[in-house]
Amino acid sequence: MILPTDIPTRAEIDRLLDYRAPWSVSIYLPTDPASNGDPERIELKTLVAQASSQLRQAGAGARVLRQFEDEISYLDYDEGFWRHQARSLATFVAPERLITFRLPNRLLSRVVVSDRFYLRPLLRSLTFPHVAFVLALAQGSVRVVEVTPELDPAPINVDDLPSDVAGAVGKSSIADRAPSRRIQGSEGQKVRMRQYARQVDRALRPLLNGLEVPLILAATDPIDSIYRSVNTYPHLLAQGISGNPETVSDGELATRARTVLDDFYAAQLRDLQQLYGQRSAEGRALSDVAEVARAATFGAVGTLLVDIDAAVPGSVDDQTGAVTFARAASGDVQDVTDEIARRAWLSGARVLAVRRGDIPGRGALAAILRYAR
Repeated sequence: MILPTDIPTRAEIDRLLDYRAPWSVSIYLPTDPASNGDPERIELKTLVAQASSQLRQAGAGARVLRQFEDEISYLDYDEGFWRHQARSLATFVAPERLITFRLPNRLLSRVVVSDRFYLRPLLRSLTFPHVAFVLALAQGSVRVVEVTPELDPAPINVDDLPSDVAGAVGKSSIADRAPSRRIQGSEGQKVRMRQYARQVDRALRPLLNGLEVPLILAATDPIDSIYRSVNTYPHLLAQGISGNPETVSDGELATRARTVLDDFYAAQLRDLQQLYGQRSAEGRALSDVAEVARAATFGAVGTLLVDIDAAVPGSVDDQTGAVTFARAASGDVQDVTDEIARRAWLSGARVLAVRRGDIPGRGALAAILRYAR
């Protein structure tokens, strides 16, 4: 069974970032896919009580409180919803609005009441989801396995997936007499393996369509290179799992796939850190919060790395991007780094929510500019 996730699209993130309304509530809650939902519902009630308290402290009246509690109460009554959870639940509540996302990342419980939704933890699910599909492909078999953090791998049933090379081309064996046009021997076998690979690729399209989940190929040559030559899914990773997948269990495939994902994400960060160093010498990289705020306001940020746990209280001027720092967040005082991430994202920048140790200079954020200042 596929882990029930609702990883938001960029368009959905855009709408949430654009939303502005008093008494907007953001709630993050860790969940367990194996749970019946009861512990999570209890924790949600605790977080809802915290949100209600924050709303009262911020000056919300009885009508606003009633609207909030009525809106979120719909979740408590939805038995099916709680039986199908991932590793975290993000919930956004405002007057006449309730939006949820089931996320593959483990996030900490958190409640934020503001005039906008708090989205930086949500961006983490887009940065490094740690979810993948493994395509275990051999001449004599094919299977698809879903890999998620900390859970057992799950085999996926895929309609119209061929069983092997011979079955895909309607033969009892690919070592029989030559196919049409008298192609023989190893060349003829490669022709049939290519037909097989195309059928596998076509069968996977309904499963993968619209997703940005990494696909990891477990195969040996020549079928490894043949499949890569016909693959149409843009998120097939260059690094695969070597060896004959027929001799490897789903559990071992998942273990090796997680290593591939770790390497893939680490390589992305190394490339960005190296690029940041290069751009610094060219005047195209920033780490000062006030400077990055101005650059994000004017759409100059191409890539932004932001500390998922950072909190820099203050406000950012809508027109100039000037930052006014504060002692603590309250009322009109927001999290400056969150606002910078919002502006960068909406200007088309690539925004990655990472740990502080992954940011060049170990600051709260780092920006690579589109052009030199």
